[in-house]
Amino acid sequence: MNKKPHIIQLPKITDPRGNLSVIEENNHIPFKVKRTYWIYDVPGGETRGGHAYRDNEEVIVALSGSFDVLLDDGKGEKYQFSLNRSYYGLFVPKGTWRELTNFSTNSLALILSSTEYSAEDYIRDYEQFRKEANNE
Repeated sequence: MNKKPHIIQLPKITDPRGNLSVIEENNHIPFKVKRTYWIYDVPGGETRGGHAYRDNEEVIVALSGSFDVLLDDGKGEKYQFSLNRSYYGLFVPKGTWRELTNFSTNSLALILSSTEYSAEDYIRDYEQFRKEANNE
């Protein structure tokens, strides 16, 4: 399994009445889903995220509209993904700093998580994240 950030192409069933996509845990995404949440009504110019997880992995899907996801592994690898298709999921491995930015009007971000919520899993300070990523 690829543990670097990458796009997962989700099944897309086309139909003249409207398309349908599906996500199955341990099939289309590499983990069992323990938590699902969504981000919406983001004011222009705002950024969401700004943290990393020690254990949690995620798949982020733009169900509606578009936004950018900026990722950083703390060791020099940085990634930028523009999400604008509801049949693409972005896999974000644990230990990755993430920011969601550049939200279009009426965008809707769906996030599927591998762990239940735990405040202790968050790293909210970038310098602390960088130190942990480099075992300092």
